Amino acid sequence: MEKVSSLSELGLATDIHRSLFRPIHQAAPPSPTKRRTKISVVGAGNVGMAIAQTILTQDLADELALVDAKPDLLRGEMLDLQHAAAFLPRTRILASTDYAVTADSDLCIVTAGARQVPGETRLDLLHRNVALFKLIVPPLARHSPAALLLVVSNPVDVLTYITWKLSGFPPNRVIGSGTNLDSSRFRFLLADHLEVNAQDVQAYMVGEHGDSSVALWSSISVGGVPVLDQLASDDNNAAVVMEQEVLERIRKAVVDSAYEVIRLKGYTSWAIGYSVASLARSLLRDQHRIHPVSLLAAGFYGIPRDRQVFLSLPAQIGRSGVLTVANLHLTDEEAACLQRSAETLWELQQKLEL
Repeated sequence: MEKVSSLSELGLATDIHRSLFRPIHQAAPPSPTKRRTKISVVGAGNVGMAIAQTILTQDLADELALVDAKPDLLRGEMLDLQHAAAFLPRTRILASTDYAVTADSDLCIVTAGARQVPGETRLDLLHRNVALFKLIVPPLARHSPAALLLVVSNPVDVLTYITWKLSGFPPNRVIGSGTNLDSSRFRFLLADHLEVNAQDVQAYMVGEHGDSSVALWSSISVGGVPVLDQLASDDNNAAVVMEQEVLERIRKAVVDSAYEVIRLKGYTSWAIGYSVASLARSLLRDQHRIHPVSLLAAGFYGIPRDRQVFLSLPAQIGRSGVLTVANLHLTDEEAACLQRSAETLWELQQKLEL
């Protein structure tokens, strides 16, 4: 019997991909590949070092460059990692206050950012971050013109927009970590409630990272079973109401969970380290996995094309950055929440000095 090599030979339409995903506008082709992989991390604070440590233990890079404005801290962190060489995959670790150390990076991860001080408005904080990113982004782009830029610093959506503008890169090569971690927290809490493995839960938080993030109830599935559809088909309406109330409490817990970690230990680090490492793996190994990341959202889900804002949407990512945006069915309420977030961010961005 002749082996069937693809589903198209069984009659599945070859253009089904276009129905499931929407193309990215103004996308650049993948940068030329090379044998060795280099990742640079800007910012040697708790988040930056958690990301660096996770990248090392997961063997994601042949060369890791660290950049920070504090030379003693930077050298100490570099030496501490180098001293673990006998227990880690062979990775060359470099560190410098000079951005030349990042030259020829495949991926540049930015974790540095100004922190809000008491009495400071969000706009004032953003102005300080614009000034800081003007010192960070142009040299990264100059030393690694073919790199992908991944922004982790908060407020991540606006800072990803700022990075895009300052770098001059095509929008598909500038990504924010967005709600990738929020969605992981969402999946964990749902899995805990439903007593299943979190890897079998499909659920997304989208929109602006933070308190106004949107839980896509309509996308929740467990082992391929749509949760809300299954509940709606249940004859017991009280059970449906109860479960929806539980889900809303879980959404609130997702939003508050980062604040709880900060209250208890002073900062978050390990979860964001694993989250960013998962993005690095999908990007550099061209895995075409779907992650909710902050991307140029203009033209998607009813967001006007003239609103150049970055928001988190489920997107397929690979070696050239954002490849496509998943064409999910959103309820009217979910779409309206996304559009309101986009308008709020757009109005804020108009006040920035770029």
